[in-house]
Order: sequence, then C-alpha cells, then structure tokens
Amino acid sequence: MTLDLSKYPDLVSRDIREGDKPNELLLFDHGFVRLDSAMADDLSVVNSARVSFAVRKEEMDDRDMGLIRFLMRAAHGSPFEHNSFRFHIRCPIFVVREWMRHRVSSFNEESARYHQLEADFYVPEVHNVRSQVGKPGAYSFEPVDDDLANETRGRFEQIYREVYKEYEEMLEQGVAKEVARAILPVGIYTQFYWTVNARSMMNFLALRNAESAQYEIRTYAKAVERLFAERMPLTHECFVEFGRTCP
Repeated sequence: MTLDLSKYPDLVSRDIREGDKPNELLLFDHGFVRLDSAMADDLSVVNSARVSFAVRKEEMDDRDMGLIRFLMRAAHGSPFEHNSFRFHIRCPIFVVREWMRHRVSSFNEESARYHQLEADFYVPEVHNVRSQVGKPGAYSFEPVDDDLANETRGRFEQIYREVYKEYEEMLEQGVAKEVARAILPVGIYTQFYWTVNARSMMNFLALRNAESAQYEIRTYAKAVERLFAERMPLTHECFVEFGRTCP
C-alpha cells in the first residue's frame, strides 16, 4: 500500500523524496533508505498473540484490529517481534554511529578497511545549518542567517576536498586502507544493512523520530517509519495512537 501522508504530516520532510526503485526513499545529498525485504504484516501480530489459544487466522477482521490496539495499549510487546525488516541504508558516519546504539537488531556496514570509500560527503543545506542556544541538557537549535549558512557550507566543501585528496594520495603511495581511513571525517557517507523486528523498530522510532533527536537521524527515522507504516499500517496506527511508545 501507499502511505497517505496527509494522515501523518510529521513524516513529511523537505529532505526526503521518492526514489526510482520500489520501497526507496532518497535523503539529503547522497543518502537513501531502502526496504530491501520484509517478512512482516499486521496478521503476524494477530497470529503470534492468538497462538495462546491455539487459534490461527488467515485474514484480518475488526476483532483483530481491536486485539492489536489492546496489545499496544497494555504493552504486551512480544507478538510484535515475530516479523523481520531488512533495510539498506546510506547515511553519514555520524548518523550511523547513533543508529548502532540500538543493539536489539543486526548490522553489517561498508568497510573502509577493505576498500576505498567514495568521495560523497554530507554538506548541510542552508536550512539545516543551525546554532545551539541554551545550556547543555536544556538547549534548542535556531537557524542562522543565510550568509553564515553559505559560509559554513563552503567550509565543509573545502575541508572535505582537502581531506579526500590527502586520503587518495596516501592510498596511491601504498599506505594501508585501514590506516588511511583514519583521516576521513564523520561526514563521509557509509552504507549498511539493518535487520530489525517491529518492536525494536518502534523503540528506535520512539527515540529517533522525536523532537530531542538530532535533525539528520530524525530525518532518516521518518523515512524508516514511512516504510514501516506501509507494511504494517494497523500496527503503526496504534503505535501513533498510544503515544509513540514501544510496547
């Protein structure tokens, strides 16, 4: 199904756009989130719960929607674990390092020890260059004026060019990839596979698609949530209804 974004305006972002491939969303300058495969639907939640009574359903009905709502409201979480999503994701290294804090899932990442990384770096758009206002633990972010934003973007681009040139020269001179990679900044793009069940994904979404999350990973979380909502619409609807809390 195609998600009706008018129901979920919080999942809309100027930094997310549709890709050319099925189940693909493009992010920022060089990133993407792709749902590579999934063994997941709302019926799997229902059958995982109803097995307690030796009952199996072939199709969903209104009672099953009520069951999902009950499971979510009462925080009976294990029926939401009997499914699997595999995502292929490309993002800056500083984003994936936050992502990997969510350990109840599986990761395999591109290795700069084994091959040369491409010269793709995250340069924030003008609207994403921001200042930090307030004290640690009680601060907010405010946009900066366009002149400072463009100056900042220019600094990013200049430093990235210089660093990548040095990286290439070291490799050409025979320095091992595992050594040369240490010069690369965390704004360079990496890619990884992420396999996760719906319950763990809802924990990720509750924390990363939240106002307190850094903008960049929050944007990736919005993309993940859109693909999750298309695959398990009733589960997602209940997740939102009951306060976006992982059951």
